[in-house]
Amino acid sequence: MIVRDFHEAQKTDRRVADQRWESVRLLLAGDGMGFSFHITTIEGGSEHTFHYKNHFESVYCISGKGSIEDLATGEVHQIRPGVMYALDKHDKHTLRCEETTVFACCFNPPITGNEVHQADGSYAAAD
Repeated sequence: MIVRDFHEAQKTDRRVADQRWESVRLLLAGDGMGFSFHITTIEGGSEHTFHYKNHFESVYCISGKGSIEDLATGEVHQIRPGVMYALDKHDKHTLRCEETTVFACCFNPPITGNEVHQADGSYAAAD
């Protein structure tokens, strides 16, 4: 059984921050679960374009509000607490947060914890 405290994990290298967001990675590839699990906080008034070409991601909004735009179709969906979205086609997207927003996120394959976003908004393929 794996038990981790979010507040304790925030004080370790499991907390990763970049421009206007931070992610506390509670489960990583090394945990052997087949997916990774993160709590990600994105600053209000920010916009981020991501394209996880090598990973699937599902995201559940815990708090805050914003929108996600599918860049292939132009379709925009509102994000608020209780809304989940899944990037089942490695969808390139822009996430806009009107206020600070907290998400629970899962990645498959799991990330290792050392990834950084590449110029195209993706993470490199797992080794």
